[in-house]
Amino acid sequence: MTAGVVWRDTRLAGLRRFAFAITLLNVLGHTVLGFEQSWAQPLVSLAAAYSTELLLEWVSARAAGRRARFLGGPKVLMDFLLSAHISGLACAMLLYANSRLWPVAFAATAAIASKAIFRVRVEGGERHFLNPSNFGITATLLLFHWVGIAPPYMFTENLNGAGDWILPGIIVLSGSFLNARFTGRIPLVLAWLGTFLLQGLVRAVISGQSPVPTWFPMTGLAFLLFTFYMVTDPATTPNSRRAQIAFGAGVAIAYGVLVSLHVVYGLFFALTFVCVVRGALLAVGARRRAEVPAREFAPRSRDAVAVSGPGPLSGLATESVSVPKGAGGGD
Repeated sequence: MTAGVVWRDTRLAGLRRFAFAITLLNVLGHTVLGFEQSWAQPLVSLAAAYSTELLLEWVSARAAGRRARFLGGPKVLMDFLLSAHISGLACAMLLYANSRLWPVAFAATAAIASKAIFRVRVEGGERHFLNPSNFGITATLLLFHWVGIAPPYMFTENLNGAGDWILPGIIVLSGSFLNARFTGRIPLVLAWLGTFLLQGLVRAVISGQSPVPTWFPMTGLAFLLFTFYMVTDPATTPNSRRAQIAFGAGVAIAYGVLVSLHVVYGLFFALTFVCVVRGALLAVGARRRAEVPAREFAPRSRDAVAVSGPGPLSGLATESVSVPKGAGGGD
């Protein structure tokens, strides 16, 4: 119980700081940096994200016969909407739909709805396995070919001289602090960056070209935001160090394959693909654990049954579970 309380407190503190950081970046982006989108787009995206989050929670609470989690005063409501706030601003910031508003509203709605639709059973309940913001962006890019990603130059368009270095430095330092202090995802970040360098080198060797151009995306602010604020989402990434390394490396490898196949928007598609793979492994692991009670009644010569995720990628899903002989088989 104490560990659970500490985890929730850390997660909430992290969400508050992530929400503050992305809000500040959007305000500065539209006033100083040179964001290409209109002010209306983040506002519409936030409205869509908030309303979807509140509606789905209300429906879930009614169906379960419990009190809605957003009830209890303004502070409770604000904390409940932190995740929706982050997703709404991320979708509006990273997508470019010219002057149209409904594509970003669709992206924000899809992002929040994915948390209720794409779920898998894990120990202690159910949880979503797709990165919400990334899924909303991916779905929008796939369904509407005329919607693109915001131009990377807009993040520093109006900066000159030292400003071109100061802003990325702030992103790196703040992102490193948040992920070290609140999410514990530094191993994932390092695995993602290291494998990104490696996949660029491999592609260069295969094509007989210099590897330097393959590493150019790492110099952009959009890449830094993806690295420290999207791929590290603690709710949809594994907790153990080994699993984090596998997850981060998997995203980089998937990106390399997609780029080699001339698929654009590889960062977002790669993260969605790896999240789907992890969700499938979690589902398989949950099914195998559910079969353990039935096997408890079968004759055996061992004192325990070891249940682990399938194959070499099982670290992405869950840790091994040991079921002692005679453990209750009814739950």
